Amino acid sequence: MLKQHLQFKLSQKLSPQQIQLMKLIQLPTQAFEQRLKQELEENPALETGKEEGETQEDEFDDLYDNETDSENISAEDINIDDYLSDDEVPDYRTQANNYSADDEEKSVPYAAGISFNQYLINQLNTIYLTDEEWSIAEFLVGSVDESGYIRRPLTDIMDDLAFTQNIYTEEKTIEKVLRIVQDLDPAGVAARTLEECLLIQLKRKEVTPSIELAIVLLEKSFEQFTKKHYQKLIQKHNITEEQLKDAISEIERLNPKPGGSYSGNNRTVEHVVPDFTIRIVDGELELTLNGRNAPELHVSREYNNMLEGYKNSKEKSKSQKDTVMFIKQKLDSAKWFIDAIRQRQQTLYITMNEIMEYQKEYFLTGDERKLRPMILKDIADGIHMDVSTVSRVANSKYVDTPYGTKLIKDYFSESMKNDQGEDVSTKEIKKILETVIGEETKKKPLTDDKLAAILKEKGYPIARRTVAKYREQLDIPVARLRKQI
Repeated sequence: MLKQHLQFKLSQKLSPQQIQLMKLIQLPTQAFEQRLKQELEENPALETGKEEGETQEDEFDDLYDNETDSENISAEDINIDDYLSDDEVPDYRTQANNYSADDEEKSVPYAAGISFNQYLINQLNTIYLTDEEWSIAEFLVGSVDESGYIRRPLTDIMDDLAFTQNIYTEEKTIEKVLRIVQDLDPAGVAARTLEECLLIQLKRKEVTPSIELAIVLLEKSFEQFTKKHYQKLIQKHNITEEQLKDAISEIERLNPKPGGSYSGNNRTVEHVVPDFTIRIVDGELELTLNGRNAPELHVSREYNNMLEGYKNSKEKSKSQKDTVMFIKQKLDSAKWFIDAIRQRQQTLYITMNEIMEYQKEYFLTGDERKLRPMILKDIADGIHMDVSTVSRVANSKYVDTPYGTKLIKDYFSESMKNDQGEDVSTKEIKKILETVIGEETKKKPLTDDKLAAILKEKGYPIARRTVAKYREQLDIPVARLRKQI
């Protein structure tokens, strides 16, 4: 008996409808719209928009609450009245109860535009090249990666041209064509190294003493420059500290990844559409679900009319019975999909509302130091749902706040104990670490050991290796590389 009970529970958990519901919950707004479009195309019993005579106040109709299992029902057992409402205009529309049709609906489309590769090719079309030069240039452009670099040696490119393009040429010819490609925009594109990328950009600028010195530093002392051995550079090039500072300032204005500056990069860019919006109204937090998650849906009037015709028919042929079974299957599917959308809306809203309340101090102030330690279980326990459900909402959804649009999972963090034995968010510690480094003397940056000591003084006793880990997660370099003159 126990075994049967466990098998039943397992089968319930793994039911196709439960799996489909979980998949719907996981979808962010744009992907949900695609899924909705697919369902509308595949199920003729499901339609979008309002039925004639339908009002904004119509509630979700629970017409199917007493229906029988569709797998065990025969055509004779179908109670047509269960599928027809009194006014013959059933309402299966779902609306998020926190969304008004009058609200402004923001729609951010996919980024259009051409690929980075095509952008470079279009520029090549304006330059006179021989057939061989064009073929080489096109191949070089095809070798540019998303950061804007050509990482492969020219000898390898020469071999590839011979084997794949049937173009037999010399390395010096490829080098000549490469210079032409490197004249394209954005400045620095098709460089083979960071040094070359920066030099290409500097040499396009109007010549000044600082630009000239910056070029010399990169050409003659690139390694010492990257290691920030400033005193050695001053002595080697017989320059003042102020001259060095001006030259470094010019270099810092350059773009180390020219490919990244082009908005139509190699891959199509999908702009984020927030799934939720949090606003502060009269000192209180107000949460709304993006209205695109609340489509108006109803069952096709034509399908209801077909069922009405079957009900009123005196003679029920086999063909009619087959038809009504098909109609019932589509109606069952439409009913389930609409109900699943309603459950999806409720799950999304309840989960995000719990997160908003849990992190109320942060959302009211925008101060990341106010972020409480929060794990998936904290929210799951608060709304009496499974951790996996909260994870599906948090990992794929964005929320628009007064402080920017952010991925919800970024608000989750583990906790650590401060010197008072209280749980504090690792995000809070990172924010304080970032502030301390931002206020340090750049001529003598703080080492990880000193950072650990400062954090301990502030009440956060963490090890040096933990400081190093947090610093790296914040994308902050070690002290030596933060040094300035």
